[in-house]
Amino acid sequence: MSDNQEPYEEGKRAGVHPLLVVFGILFGLWLFVVVIIPSSRNKQAAGTEGTAVSVAEDLDAAPVMFKVQTTIADLNAIGLVVPRQATDSQVIGLLKRLRKERLAGSLGDLLPATTPGHKLGTHAVADIYIFSDAAYARPDAIRTLAQGAHAPGNLYPQAIPFEVAMEEVRGHYRINLHDTGSPDKGSLGFADESGVHSKQFRQIF
Repeated sequence: MSDNQEPYEEGKRAGVHPLLVVFGILFGLWLFVVVIIPSSRNKQAAGTEGTAVSVAEDLDAAPVMFKVQTTIADLNAIGLVVPRQATDSQVIGLLKRLRKERLAGSLGDLLPATTPGHKLGTHAVADIYIFSDAAYARPDAIRTLAQGAHAPGNLYPQAIPFEVAMEEVRGHYRINLHDTGSPDKGSLGFADESGVHSKQFRQIF
């Protein structure tokens, strides 16, 4: 090439061929998808190890049998007992069945009234506790649960400790028809009004 020759000549392409540019961009995008995105997914997956897995509800679970063990009129409370082998899915099914009966006005066919003669119905206010061990469906344990975790320790000195009773609750259904925004609350496990809850606690509705 002579010293007088210009870098650009008529009829010759200047710079890199456009196809090479396009292929370079496509290759870069491919590398981004293959290398960077999967590694970020792996990091995410590693960070979620050990977290609690929610209980999958088995829609085909057989309805569970239950027995009314205790009724406490002054607390508007009922203690139910289900078999020890009852699954969480069956307890969820029972909670939903009780709510369905309540909405249909037929809960009184299954459970004794907690507010007899009340203008809003026979279950206008109710706390329904579900246990697998009848020993915890007794009035003393239910009174402890109703008082909550922060009740004075000498309130029921002979009663089962709150922390012990709480862990024995398989399910809890609270009805309060005065709370028009959320009259029905059902959960696996138990949580008191302060937010203290059992290890297996999970809000269902």
